[in-house]
Order: sequence, then C-alpha cells, then structure tokens
Amino acid sequence: MKTRPTFLQRLNIFGGRQDHSEIPVEWPFFLILTAAYVFVYFQAVFSNSALRQPLRLALFTVLMVIHICLHWFSVRVAKTHKPAIYLVVQGGLAFTIVAVGGNIGVLLSLYLGLIGETIGLLRGKTRWLVTVVVVLLGLSLLNYILQADHAAWYWWLIAMLPTTFFVIVYVILYSNQAEARLQAQRLLSQLETANRQLTEYTARVEDLTITTERQRMARELHDTLSQGLAGLILQLEAADAHLVANRPERARAILEQSMEKARGTLREARQAIDNLRNPLRQNLAEAAEQELERFTQATGIACEREIDLKPAIPEEIAETAIRAISEGLTNIARHAHAQQVSLRISGRASELEIELSDDGVGFDPQTVQPGHYGLLGMRERIRLAGGRLDIRSDAGNGTCLQIVLPLEDHSQASLAASREQAA
Repeated sequence: MKTRPTFLQRLNIFGGRQDHSEIPVEWPFFLILTAAYVFVYFQAVFSNSALRQPLRLALFTVLMVIHICLHWFSVRVAKTHKPAIYLVVQGGLAFTIVAVGGNIGVLLSLYLGLIGETIGLLRGKTRWLVTVVVVLLGLSLLNYILQADHAAWYWWLIAMLPTTFFVIVYVILYSNQAEARLQAQRLLSQLETANRQLTEYTARVEDLTITTERQRMARELHDTLSQGLAGLILQLEAADAHLVANRPERARAILEQSMEKARGTLREARQAIDNLRNPLRQNLAEAAEQELERFTQATGIACEREIDLKPAIPEEIAETAIRAISEGLTNIARHAHAQQVSLRISGRASELEIELSDDGVGFDPQTVQPGHYGLLGMRERIRLAGGRLDIRSDAGNGTCLQIVLPLEDHSQASLAASREQAA
C-alpha cells in the first residue's frame, strides 16, 4: 500500500524527480530554517550582554546546535512513526534555549518553526495536531512570562497568536500545493505509461489487421485462381488422354472448354480483386440467386431454394455468407456427384441461418485431405464474422452445411474473434 508523503517530503521547491545527483527534497526547507535560527542566534548574542558570558554562551550555542541538528533528522523520525518523542524533545529544548537566551526573537522563531513542522509531521491526525500546537503555545507563553513581566502577557497574545495563525495557514496551503504537484507528476507518469501501452496496442492491432488481410487475400485467391486452375488442370488432363487415344475431335472440344474456363477464371480473378477493393454491391438474396444460376448452368444439377430475408443484412455478413455459399456449391460440383441440391436462407432479428445440402456421396469431415483449403477458408471467414459452421456428412448419405451468422453486434463479435486468432 502506498504511504502518504509527509510535509517535509512534499517541500520539493525544485519540482523535479529525485535521483542521486539532485539535492534531497527536504534540504531547501532545512536550509531556510537553519539560516533563520543562525540569524536569531547572533541577534540574541549581540543584543544580550549577559548571554556573552562564556559558560552561558557555550550552553546556548550547544543547545541551538542540537535543536537545529534534530530538525535535520525529523524526516527519519517521521519514517519511524515516532513523532511524539521527537516533538517532546524539541519542545523541551526550545523551552530551555529561550530560558537561557532571554530573547523574544528566539522565542518566536523556535516555537513558530516547531508549530510549522508539527503540522507536517501530524498531518491527518487532527486531534494530536491540535493538542501539540496548544502545548507548544502554552510553553511559549510560560517562556514569555518567565522572561518578561507577567502583567504584559497580552503582548505575547498580540505577537504569537496572529503569527501562529499565519504560519498554520501558510504551511497548509503550501503543503496542499506541493501535494497537488506530486499528484500531477504521478498522473503525468501514468499518462506516459498509458501512452506507451496505447502505442504497443496500436502496433498489435496493426499486425492483427495485416494478418487478417493476408488470410482474407488467401481465401480470395483460393476461391478464384486456385479453383479455376484446378478445373483447367482436370480438363487439360482429359484432353491429353483423348489425344493419346487418338480422339482429336474430343480433345479439341475439351480444349475449347478449357479456354472458356480460363477466360471465366480470369473474370473471376478480376472480380475478386474488385471485391477486395469494394464491398458487395448486391443484396444477399440476389447474390445467392446468381450463384445458384451459375451452378445449375455449369453442372446441370437442379437446385431447390428457400430464401426469406426480412431484416437488412450488413455488408460484412452478406459477403461472408455469399462466399461460404459459393465455396459450398464449388465443393458439391467437384466432389459430391450429387443429383439434387437444396439451399435455405433465413434471416431473423439476431441471426442469419444458411443451410446448404446435397444428396451426393458424402465424406468424413475429420479426414479432409491436406492442401484443400476450401473448408478451412470457409471456417475462417465464418469465425471472423463471429458465426459458427457445422458440417454433417457420412459416406453415401450426402452433406449438409449449417451456417449461423450474428446480425446484432457483429463488429464486436468479429473483433473478439480476431483477438482470439492473434492470441
């Protein structure tokens, strides 16, 4: 637990940080106090001839030196939590010094210095503070009565009480100002720490953004170039087989199809680049219809559809959904050997549900061949959008993809998924 700084620790008139090359923070206060006591010492000696007697002068000098030295050790006393003993000793010394010196200036300076120091040592302990100040004022009054005529006590009242009030107000105000300065320095240090952390977080977010964008580009390349080139390779292999079998007409037809496929892949690649620069321009229902039409024209497989989208679909969610549908249809065309495909899309207040199923040969979702990144890319897209993907498939029983995407707070869900990915 942090301890509250004492008054003497707050008296840093330099306002800078402490290190071994700087003057300790309490030195300015004690230098001023020592200078005042030295001035009062010489003033008392030169104004009182009786004080210049060797024995009395020696006693007065020794007591003043001890009193000043004890002020320099007050910070250590405060750290040991024994200020009461210190104040009793200093009060006794002040009473004795005034009695020996016989000077009103000494009385005022010693007791006012002790009262100011008491406020710093006992700050926050109001009861003890009032008690010690009253005791010190009583000692000073007793000293004054012993030095002067007891009938002239009102002069002590006129001199001591207003000065004491001024010292108390000044010390409290200065102490509060010093404490506010230290608080400002602590806040500045915390602000610098927060700024460093913000810079680190910004760098991490930038790295995360770059990583996410790389993964997105990888998915786009797979959805276009990778799939298109894979189809071209299959057609060229088929053409080569027909040429080996001396069926040039059939090989020529396949090559024409390959050229058309290459042109289509080029168009899709350009479209993918455009998608990377611009969001989806169509709504989800229109985009899904176009995907189904292209699929039916390319494969001849009939498609049943049920699209019910009442709420508006955010662009990010719509793009994720259409990419997942496109990937699912591509996988059906390549691997399923299906005769029937069904697509159901329904949007509710909080979720978008997509179900894509076929009656093909099916597969084991746990044994997807390495290097086939279609399902992996689909999972990544859906997870980054805050959704989930379930795949149900058995050999000979077809495949069903179930996708659920959030429509509420999708940006927060996406951010949470990105953070999880970065971790």
